[in-house]
Amino acid sequence: MAIEVLHPGLSTTVQDLGRPGYFHLGIPIGGAMDRLSLRAANLLVGNDEGAACLEAVFIGPKLAFTSDAIVAVTGAQMPARVDGEEKPGWTAFEIRAGQVLEFDYLVGGARIYIAVSGGIDVPEALGSRSTYAIGALGGVGGRAIAAGDKLPIGEARSVVPGRSVSEKLRRKPSMPAELRVLPGLYWQRITENSGINFFNDEWKVAPEADRMGYRFRGGRKLEFVERQQPFGAGSDPSNIVDSCYPYGSIQVPGGTEPIILHRDAVSGGGYFMLGTVVSADMDLIGQMQPHTPTRFIKVNMEQALLARADRRNLIDRIRAELL
Repeated sequence: MAIEVLHPGLSTTVQDLGRPGYFHLGIPIGGAMDRLSLRAANLLVGNDEGAACLEAVFIGPKLAFTSDAIVAVTGAQMPARVDGEEKPGWTAFEIRAGQVLEFDYLVGGARIYIAVSGGIDVPEALGSRSTYAIGALGGVGGRAIAAGDKLPIGEARSVVPGRSVSEKLRRKPSMPAELRVLPGLYWQRITENSGINFFNDEWKVAPEADRMGYRFRGGRKLEFVERQQPFGAGSDPSNIVDSCYPYGSIQVPGGTEPIILHRDAVSGGGYFMLGTVVSADMDLIGQMQPHTPTRFIKVNMEQALLARADRRNLIDRIRAELL
């Protein structure tokens, strides 16, 4: 059983929950930018939560099915159509052999997740099917899907179509988007006023936003505390002696445009890190379009842990609704 790619859409890749355990070797965790949406899509079609799906950005693919399947599309608002008939999002629906799945224009959000009963059964690479294109690893030959590709499908479990995730459980960014940030080890590198301005200013997602990271513009430039640069650091005040980059960390090269490091980001480098976006809000970033107004919200460790617990509770509620 396979799916034939008639049109790949824009940067459509195979993704699962990633390949943890190799960050110290420079290989990022990767996987879905919006893990909650991927989990929900898999639960809808009877797969394990971490099964491989298709992640499509801004423009959906056109896919021909060679066998019957149950499909679900979650994440962004991008209406799905089977032979021209619109299908609801966040809901499991049937597709028959010979039918074609395609998508209308994007309405809201940025990324959709297309789950098929049985999962996308491409070979694993370091324990994951996720595509890491920069390293030519995973997915279909380590790249985005292309017209003419045939995507193998695994063995499906019996599942009833029509199941749906309630609207109240479909998390999406607010407007403006709010991202909670825990100040980091290098917070003392900026002046007190700069720290206040960072959280008071409204930023916007820049066009340079992808799986490696999201750049933001519009806020005031950071001012750095004067110091003598240590041996091994560059000449710019934002430079540090090379350090590890936590997932979700915010670097601000030159103090001008914050960059949040995401799923496919490098594991270390020489820019200071202002702080880290809490793990509970990383999925939201994957659904933010360029020019989305954004506010950063300062939190402490206790608040960050509560946010993580709330997100875990949300996933539990989706499981309870579908299992």
